[in-house]
Amino acid sequence: MTQITIDDKSYDLESLSNDARAQLMSLRFVDSEIAKLQGQLAAMQTARIGYANALEAELAKSDALSSSGDTIQFS
Repeated sequence: MTQITIDDKSYDLESLSNDARAQLMSLRFVDSEIAKLQGQLAAMQTARIGYANALEAELAKSDALSSSGDTIQFS
């Protein structure tokens, strides 16, 4: 007998309706995908910081910033 807890209330998994079990499976899948995407977002944010730092270093070396070009802010 498998028990699950939702909003501080315990349920016997086998006693749930087929529709409730299907919704639970969908919820678990979505939670897993969200966690995966959050990990990917963290990796992309880290990469972006690295690229921005590398760009700033290159621009500082060549002093290539022009006041007539686009403005990019690094924060």
